[in-house]
Amino acid sequence: MEDYDICQKIKNKTKVPAEKLKLSEVPKKPWTHLIVYFIMKLPLAAEKDAILVVCNILSKITHFVATTEETLVEGLAQLFKNNV
Repeated sequence: MEDYDICQKIKNKTKVPAEKLKLSEVPKKPWTHLIVYFIMKLPLAAEKDAILVVCNILSKITHFVATTEETLVEGLAQLFKNNV
């Protein structure tokens, strides 16, 4: 067992030490930094099978919008404009 300890102590380090963590910049105004994603493959309800989730990073206010998986970019822009 002592041989193992000696080997570990004199073993060359091949990895570069990690740098210090940097904090993310905190947004100054609400609704300038968002997280947007879809929850998909949901059971069909009122002809909707997905949820658009929009979250404001600063205030953590979140909007959930029922939609379909077939929503195109134009539809996404309209959902965002009408609901957020």
